[in-house]
Amino acid sequence: MPEISAASQAYLGQAMFQIVDRARELEQRGRDVIHLELGDPDFDTPSNIKRAAIRAIEADDTHYVSSWGLHDFRLSIARATMKSRGFHPDLSQVLVTPGANVSIYYAMATTLDIGDEVLVPDPGFPSYLACAAALGVKVVPYSVLGPKGNEIGMEELENKVSSKTKMIIVNTPSNPTGEVLGEQVLRRVYNFAKSRDLWVYSDEIYARLVYDDEHFSMASLDSAQERVILANGFSKAFSMTGWRLGTIIGPPNLIEKAMLLLQTTASCVSPFVQRAGIEALEGDQYPVNSMAVQFMARRDKLLESLSSIPGLKVRAPSGAFYAFPNIASFGLTSKEFADALLENQHVAVVPGIFFGENGEGHIRLSFAASESRLLESVDRIRSFCRSLH
Repeated sequence: MPEISAASQAYLGQAMFQIVDRARELEQRGRDVIHLELGDPDFDTPSNIKRAAIRAIEADDTHYVSSWGLHDFRLSIARATMKSRGFHPDLSQVLVTPGANVSIYYAMATTLDIGDEVLVPDPGFPSYLACAAALGVKVVPYSVLGPKGNEIGMEELENKVSSKTKMIIVNTPSNPTGEVLGEQVLRRVYNFAKSRDLWVYSDEIYARLVYDDEHFSMASLDSAQERVILANGFSKAFSMTGWRLGTIIGPPNLIEKAMLLLQTTASCVSPFVQRAGIEALEGDQYPVNSMAVQFMARRDKLLESLSSIPGLKVRAPSGAFYAFPNIASFGLTSKEFADALLENQHVAVVPGIFFGENGEGHIRLSFAASESRLLESVDRIRSFCRSLH
């Protein structure tokens, strides 16, 4: 049998799906598992969005389309960007992608070479690390879990940047912490990136899910014309995780190269999925807004319940749908805690270490599950924590 490539040894995958596999094994053995490991809303995709896709399929809109994406959809994305972020990108700046996750790879592959360095939030989304590893890029973590939570230490960035640094990744609202970075912080980061001539990958997948603050986009500082690459998608706020639909907006020369990479790897995004995306942006917004309100209510219920567990410390997230409680007082690593919680109480959560070294001592819980399942999960977590004392 021929050998597989040396490059493939660097592929990390995404550990959350490995947790799902273990949870499914327990379910196959008859266990009742509560799934808090994936950021997958339990809501159905809104009916108007589904109907738009069905109409497109029935109209035989099922063939190849431009790798850029449908012209009408890109216009819709540009209009939505103007409304939400205050600038109207040219269509040469807009690329439709098969989900937001792959946008990380496209952005890195078109801006970074082997041996380059990228500043990555720690704790941060694991795909940042996995994409960098696959491309031979060195990850340099920076802390986003300070005493106030929603700050980035500029002195730390200055100390960690080098002549090989080519990009900084910023994620707000954050996965896994749910923290929202304010405008002043983001302006400082942008000025830092400009002074060092860095690319900025602004991951804004949770921008519609901000509860206590207002979302500010770094892309508004240069209209995504100079260095900011704005990434967004439909999975979270529109409950379209399985549709695999996203977009990146950035400087035209970079977006053209990303389009060629997409053309090489995926050909195009399904046209009927894009028709659904148009409806998501321009159709009835009540279902989408209603989901956001319910996420906020779930957050409040979950935090109230978790705060009653002795030894567990949790800070209120201002966005996304994740809680990131500190479990360090129980004397287990985050992986030991998560593994034992799954095996003993059948609650699937993600160890904080999966999000970086600064995530150790925490677990991530998704409150995208129903309120009843969330409250039941807290009862199980409480029982598990009692058993550790």
